[in-house]
Amino acid sequence: MESAVGEPIVRVKRVIKPPKGRAVLHLDELWEYRELLYFLTWRDIKVRYKQAILGFLWAVLNPVITVVVFDVVFNKILGVKQHSVGNVPYILVTYAALLPWNLFSGALGRAGMSLVGNANLITKIYFPRLVIPISAVVGGLVDFVISLVVYFCLMAAYGVAPSWHIVFLPFFTLLAMITALAFGLWLAALNVLYRDVQYIIPFLIQLWMFLSPVAYVFHLKGTWAFFYGLNPLVGVIQGFQWALAGQTAPGWLFLVSNTAMVVLLVTGLMYFKRMERTFADLI
Repeated sequence: MESAVGEPIVRVKRVIKPPKGRAVLHLDELWEYRELLYFLTWRDIKVRYKQAILGFLWAVLNPVITVVVFDVVFNKILGVKQHSVGNVPYILVTYAALLPWNLFSGALGRAGMSLVGNANLITKIYFPRLVIPISAVVGGLVDFVISLVVYFCLMAAYGVAPSWHIVFLPFFTLLAMITALAFGLWLAALNVLYRDVQYIIPFLIQLWMFLSPVAYVFHLKGTWAFFYGLNPLVGVIQGFQWALAGQTAPGWLFLVSNTAMVVLLVTGLMYFKRMERTFADLI
């Protein structure tokens, strides 16, 4: 074929091939597809509250109702109390733990189901598949911010002023999101291969809550404390309670938790990228 001026038209064909050998992360592609990340995140937020009568009020009711139940059951009936520092009310200490937990659990559930939920998109066009679980995790920030505003209102109602530790809150928030992404990458990739994972995720989240220091604090020493610290949420929750409720600063368990989180994130990224070439065929 020739153009209008008589010059031949050169057609360029781009062939996209999956990486071979060891997993190639190509994380720089995420920046190129940042607009897609934004639109997927915004779409997930709108779909979550579509046709919901209360809308974003669910982001307020969920933690408030949960913390009230904890206060009645664990504090008043069972007598299981947080060993708080500075006479901080139990409800504030518990709510500070619920903030990262709700952010983590919601992000984990969405990330684990994200690939299967976007099957039509994955099978039609190319884009880095990492965008999908990342958008599922980032979308939880809206609910988190709303819940955080409620927490500050509770602090004002109880006459508790935030300390300078609050400047570390964005850091611990980022850790909670990275932790959710680390586990979400594993679950999302496995869910493509084995659809049983979608039934395991709710049970896993429910069990995980009782293994995390949300309603109470484990006081363990020695080897048991080390194994307890392998739960990445232990360090995150301790960080939130220190930053918001002025509790004891994270100690050596914080290092153990974050080491476990880094290992899970790196291995999760490698496994996700290795399986990425098969998603379109299996999904």
